[in-house]
Amino acid sequence: MLNLIILAVVGYVFYTIFKSYGKYEAYSQKAFKNFSVSHDSLKRSELGLFVALVAKVAKADGKVDALEAQLVGIMFDDISAVFPEPEKTKQILKDIFNEEKDRNDDTQDIAHQLASVIKRDHAKLQQFMGFLIQLAFIDGECSQDEEDILQTIAEALEFDPDAYHAIFDQFEQMMKNVSPKANIEDAYTLLGLSKDDDMKTVKKAYRKLVRQYHPDIIASQGKDEAYMQEATRKTQEINQAYEMIQEEKLKDSKS
Repeated sequence: MLNLIILAVVGYVFYTIFKSYGKYEAYSQKAFKNFSVSHDSLKRSELGLFVALVAKVAKADGKVDALEAQLVGIMFDDISAVFPEPEKTKQILKDIFNEEKDRNDDTQDIAHQLASVIKRDHAKLQQFMGFLIQLAFIDGECSQDEEDILQTIAEALEFDPDAYHAIFDQFEQMMKNVSPKANIEDAYTLLGLSKDDDMKTVKKAYRKLVRQYHPDIIASQGKDEAYMQEATRKTQEINQAYEMIQEEKLKDSKS
């Protein structure tokens, strides 16, 4: 159950790593209105370079699992929405991700490029490293391979080691504090379902609710912490309910 419950902290972490942009909306349609969308321009942009590093972390332990894919998919939606031609942008971001997830020879170079593009802006570096650390923990723990690549990226970004460990330790503690609470009846009620609904219907309801309550990195700009904490709590309940129903359906299919 821990895997899906961990996704509950996604909203809060999005807020934490991007909240300093709230006052001036660094990632907004206005900021990117004159951006010429192409594979090359996106790949050289700070967000394209960041997506490439996300790919490295997501594949560090050998595969991109379902929770990582969910988080990355939300990220594509959020980022592409601020660019001209969102659908074209989203596809290019996916292409960049797929190109980079299977490469392990250019991680340092990409991190160096990102540091140069953002002029080693401390706030941005902290936000990007926060997301990468969060991604590594999405399945409940950070593997040694994931930790190694995080360290490689942090060093190439010239990120403060003390700040790195502070974020890492904070997220590790957050994982320990996740406490599942619900029963199967509550799960069905929360998702607006009945026990007769099949998994296709369950997944559809789940995805709709996650999208409804997930505070994306753009919409979260300017929101206060109380709002984000409530969204996080609701997302936790949704993920917990989904996994409980999924487990029951799997058990029923074997009986």
